[in-house]
Amino acid sequence: MDVVPGSEQTLPFIVQAPLAGDAWQASRAQILQAVEAELPRAGGILFRGFAFKGEADFEEFARSFGHELLTYDYASTPRTKLNNRVYTSTEYPAHQVIPLHNEQSYSLNWPMKIWFHCVQPSQVGGETPIADSRLVYQQLDPAIRQRFAEKRLMYVRNYGNGLDLPWQQAFSTEDRSQVERFCRASNIEFQWKDDGELSTRQVCQAVAQHPVTGDWVWFNQAHLFHISNLAAPVRETLISIVGEQGVPRNVFYGDGSPIELEALEHIREVLQRCQVSFPWQAGDVLMLDNMLVAHGRSTFQGSRKVVVAMAEPASAS
Repeated sequence: MDVVPGSEQTLPFIVQAPLAGDAWQASRAQILQAVEAELPRAGGILFRGFAFKGEADFEEFARSFGHELLTYDYASTPRTKLNNRVYTSTEYPAHQVIPLHNEQSYSLNWPMKIWFHCVQPSQVGGETPIADSRLVYQQLDPAIRQRFAEKRLMYVRNYGNGLDLPWQQAFSTEDRSQVERFCRASNIEFQWKDDGELSTRQVCQAVAQHPVTGDWVWFNQAHLFHISNLAAPVRETLISIVGEQGVPRNVFYGDGSPIELEALEHIREVLQRCQVSFPWQAGDVLMLDNMLVAHGRSTFQGSRKVVVAMAEPASAS
């Protein structure tokens, strides 16, 4: 098994199969050693050239690192459950970009590890760009970073009505009482509307300190949840239909005050500057430390299948 640090970048660190098509199980010990040594440093490892026999084999690979895989609860995007605890990647239309983000950083609970397995790369595009969240933190304007860290963020969500995920899908249940228990346990304010739909708000971190490395990271989805992330015509139409308070999702500072558009644009610029992208090859598996590295999705043409697994739950301290 060959380990190949990037020639001009350290992200992702590349682990190459000894021979193309080798079963990953034959290199299990070396893979575990590489992850232990390199994941805290690089934040992401690309396993290339190994043979994976469907979602079950990929799930076994993700489980081999010693943690039970997680379900996708309190979801923000549509996915399909495949094999036990393997899911499709976010099912947004191919022409849409998914901005860089750390998985479930819009909440107080998130996975520490996330794996992406490319079953079928698209003909054009379809990359899963990544970015070092430590570098993002360091390159942000210190005044903006401090303001976000001190004020924190309030995520506001209005489910259903054909505009966003139904609450039943987001919380993986048809039972209102189960949703209420989850919200109370997670410090999420909730309100049932007259039409039976759900509205929630939750105050969360903007930055976080990695529990193992001690690194500070930019860890939120303000730039993604904020209504300014929508194209202007879509935004204006949406507000004309449901009003500013009824949009599917938005984000404010933790005290409810609006976030400056200039700050959000600066954040988006820094994320773009820190982005690293590589073309998928069939069989690739990308393993990320979800706090150290953000991920996204490029637009694509043709069929594309990338599946996901998550593990090792963590919570805001």
